[in-house]
Amino acid sequence: MKMPTGPRFAVLALLLALVMVATRFKHFGDMLHLPDASMAVFFLGGVYVRRHWMFAVLVVLAVALDWLSISYAGVSDFCVTAAYAFLPLAYAVLWYAGRWYAPRLTGRFLSLVGAFGVALVAASVSFAISNGSFYWLGGRYPDPQVTQYLARVWQWGPLFVRTTMGYVAVALVVHAVCARLAAHSISAHQEA
Repeated sequence: MKMPTGPRFAVLALLLALVMVATRFKHFGDMLHLPDASMAVFFLGGVYVRRHWMFAVLVVLAVALDWLSISYAGVSDFCVTAAYAFLPLAYAVLWYAGRWYAPRLTGRFLSLVGAFGVALVAASVSFAISNGSFYWLGGRYPDPQVTQYLARVWQWGPLFVRTTMGYVAVALVVHAVCARLAAHSISAHQEA
């Protein structure tokens, strides 16, 4: 898959930013709030927009949304500790896994399954980085222990990874449909 340019890049970048804003900033209330898509946005950003500077823009957007949520929307700052500095690394795992896989992504079934598998591994590693740094370095647990940490990983990991994979699955279905429509359009154009 080629790196997008011009209007295609702008549309994809804007769409990813809007998804992050709509799901990360808690201003719509619980009834209208979708689960946070940030992890999926970083993986899909790596796949579809790929530019390093766009990764930095999305990290800054995530931090700004957290600040707004805490400062103006009444969201707790419990998770903002020294470990918050590890979020760019956790997001980089997702972004650069997507970026690595992007040239291999087509509309074919095995390619889509491969993208899903890479996203699953990247989401798991990303969660381990963010959760591990919070548990071990965040200062919220005075006597951290491996067994307690593993229990927390088992408690929260599947939720975060499952949410990420739900968004990635939807994006890959859209990708497959678009690839099929494009192939059909090309074949119809060649026959004409």
